[in-house]
Amino acid sequence: MAPSSGNVFRYGAWRDGPDPLAPPYDVRAAVDEMGDRVLRGDSLRDALRDLIRRGPGDGRGLDTLRDRARRLRRDALRRGNLDGAVTRARQQLDQALAAERDALRARDDPAARFNEAVLDNLPRSTSQAIAELSGYEWASAEARALYQQILDGLRREVVGQRFAGLRDALRDGDLSAVSAMVADLNDLLARHARGEDTDDAFRDFMAKHGRFFPDDPRNIDELIDSLARQAAAAERLMRSLSPQQREELRQLMEQALGDGPLRGRLSELTDNLKALRPGLNWGRGERMRGGEELGYGDAAAALGEIADLDELIDQLGQEHPGATLDDVDVQAVERQLGRSAADDLRRLRELERELRRQGWVERDGDGLTLSPKALRRLGRTALSKIFHDLAGKRGEHDMRDAGAAGDLIGSSRRWEFGDDQPLDVVRTLGNAIRRRAGSRGAATLPVRLEPEDFEVAETERRASAVVALCVDLSYSMFADGRWGPMKQTALALSHLVATKYPQDALQIIGFGRYAMSLSQGELAAIEPTMEKGTNLQHALKLAARHLRRHPGAEPVVLVVTDGEPTAHLEDGGEAMFWWPPLPETVRATVREVDLLTRYGATMNVFMLGEDPALRRFMGEVAQRNGGRVFSPDAAELGRYVIDDYVRARRGRR
Repeated sequence: MAPSSGNVFRYGAWRDGPDPLAPPYDVRAAVDEMGDRVLRGDSLRDALRDLIRRGPGDGRGLDTLRDRARRLRRDALRRGNLDGAVTRARQQLDQALAAERDALRARDDPAARFNEAVLDNLPRSTSQAIAELSGYEWASAEARALYQQILDGLRREVVGQRFAGLRDALRDGDLSAVSAMVADLNDLLARHARGEDTDDAFRDFMAKHGRFFPDDPRNIDELIDSLARQAAAAERLMRSLSPQQREELRQLMEQALGDGPLRGRLSELTDNLKALRPGLNWGRGERMRGGEELGYGDAAAALGEIADLDELIDQLGQEHPGATLDDVDVQAVERQLGRSAADDLRRLRELERELRRQGWVERDGDGLTLSPKALRRLGRTALSKIFHDLAGKRGEHDMRDAGAAGDLIGSSRRWEFGDDQPLDVVRTLGNAIRRRAGSRGAATLPVRLEPEDFEVAETERRASAVVALCVDLSYSMFADGRWGPMKQTALALSHLVATKYPQDALQIIGFGRYAMSLSQGELAAIEPTMEKGTNLQHALKLAARHLRRHPGAEPVVLVVTDGEPTAHLEDGGEAMFWWPPLPETVRATVREVDLLTRYGATMNVFMLGEDPALRRFMGEVAQRNGGRVFSPDAAELGRYVIDDYVRARRGRR
């Protein structure tokens, strides 16, 4: 459309923050990105954390924001010297003394010579010299004005740093209004510390003294937060100076505030704020360097900014247990790092919320973890990576053979999820008709089938398998790059059983020094340890227990390992580890193999690596059991295991 008369439109790239028309993060792609890392052997929690830290895809994550905050902190440390207040006071004092000496040299009287002697014998300390000149009768009006500027300027900086709205109020040097406000403030904070209801008192205080607080706090907690941060910055300034500089500044501040009640009330205010906000960093000093001499207010502001950046860096680090993006203060990010950084944080928050809302992640005591929904997707991804043609006949469950291990026995039963027996059509239709006939006013025809109507014809034996997959969790699996293929294989097999053969019973057993049963989520989250030991005996014991719980199914035992057994359970249940393997370990492991053999289970071993001792041991085990030994590359492990499982479950018993 042509523009109306007098209007000119110009188009260009969006420059003010993130593109408002850009699509949101692809949540599924983010889940797949985490899954790829898990399948490569990375820690599940590391993958989840790094997704937020680095941002999905090429996005900007917490690490980018944290690096920016660190750069700003380094820049703040190079902003200037913290002792600028003392240095500036020294310069002004020198100017005043020079003007006074010029005025005294123009006079020829004993009083002028006496005053020159007084000036010549002033202490070297700036604060002490200013103190001695407090009662001095200045001959030069210019010198008197310069001297007064030292006190007035420092007074404004000290009080103005604590209360931003008081700088103008102090121009005339009247401290009475400030002192009265601080007294009321201390009373309000004391009542709040005692647990009293201070809502009305806070409103009265702001109605009376609100002009001194331009940030307009909405409640007493916001007021305390603001004041405490300013007070903590002042405390850090004193801690950052050398002992000599600190004493000089302290005395200068006492001179500037005078002998009235304000000095004591400010000290009381600091104590009250420390008690109410003890978690703030009150005592840490900083070493700042730079060419500029910072005055008191600028120095305290720089240290306050550094403290805010420290807190923000800690929030962005997400190091504490249970940390979430909700812990990061968006306003602080925008204040310190800018609007675009705050927008990046909001998008990361939205991604985390979408991951939870769509059911991809769950939160436990240690933080985020993948949900069952995400684990199913992870298993499907693992399966597709291992065996992309599972949809073909190599892995497809042939329904024409379902139940072929036994003849029909004439009875039927209600259908259950996972059943692969042939449907009993007559009984199914009869159930539907009887259900409809029992409903008043319901027509008998047409017949509509409900899930509870279905019945399956029973056979002599159901075509099901009980599978124990024993995977080696020893550190050598991780060190030699076999951790990822092991995880990928186990997750793929778990997904295959759940989706193609739901009537099968799969148990994943991990073994290191001890063996343990692992759920799909536990397998995805498990991380390698430095604990030594390969306790195949304990794993086979757990496998036999699993097989016995399903006596009518085809028993399948699959073992993935890269080392000969080096540990076994003793009578008390403690694991005994030794390398090279003890005869007791070998005998205990072979005993479990023999028990599985007598039960009718064939044990197939997938041997990773080229360990001659492992080859000899597994060869002897295969001869005793009748199983087979495979020696695949780690990259081909999944295909070998899946193929063997599909063959084994067809029934060799």
